[in-house]
Amino acid sequence: MGLALVATVVWSGSFVASRGLADSVPPVQGAFWRWLIALAAVAPFGARAAWRQRALIRAHLGFVALASLLGVTVYNTLVNQAGLTTSASNMGMIMAASPVVMAVFSRLGGERLGARRTAGLLVAALGVLLLVGRGSVNLDLATGDLWMFAAALAFASYSALLRRKPAELDGTAFLFTTFVLGALMLAPAYAVSLALQGGFAATSGTVGPLLYVGVFSSAVAFFAWNKAISLIGAARAGVVYYLQPVCVALLSLALLGETTGPLQLVCMALILGGVTLGARR
Repeated sequence: MGLALVATVVWSGSFVASRGLADSVPPVQGAFWRWLIALAAVAPFGARAAWRQRALIRAHLGFVALASLLGVTVYNTLVNQAGLTTSASNMGMIMAASPVVMAVFSRLGGERLGARRTAGLLVAALGVLLLVGRGSVNLDLATGDLWMFAAALAFASYSALLRRKPAELDGTAFLFTTFVLGALMLAPAYAVSLALQGGFAATSGTVGPLLYVGVFSSAVAFFAWNKAISLIGAARAGVVYYLQPVCVALLSLALLGETTGPLQLVCMALILGGVTLGARR
């Protein structure tokens, strides 16, 4: 559970960073540089391991490529796109819907969820639903919210897919390879974005957040999350992921000035209660 919590807290900061970069860095360019920075951070540990296991990676290339597409190429690009038209708080709230999809995938894969975990998931999901709907279950979604729902689906699919990772495939080798393939898949879109939108200025306001999402939100958080999935499964790790809206709301209040009212506090209590219930053995 600790590894899933580390990943969740670190990823919370990435939504704030994506929202902060929305006015200065085009979404595809932000995603591309994120993974280049992540590659540089992981390479000292993962490059040699990937080379040693190149035959195994080649044998499972279809699986590795699909994981790269969902978790690297698609997911983060959609998050950056959502940051153009919705708040960081909404981004975190909507991403918390992904554990529902993780649980469905896990159940379809034969994993038994149990009554307590299911109840915790439903309580936390209600909290998220009320947060996004501002106290109502009738959702009025902006364009950015729809992009975030697509990102949540991509992330949940990636997390469910991790259960199929060959046990003998080293975690750092897998991480390094997915970062390489994901960046390569993004390269054509990056070239198009450069041609149509131009580049962005390298300032402290752009380089700092990119370093954060590249090193911490990519290298550190993805390693912790992948390890957590292998140890406790996607559905149980997904319950911890419900803490993300709480973390994002606190960070967006501190860094972006996005306010948190009584409704948000009540919904956060529901989310925390659901997480506590669902995480218990």
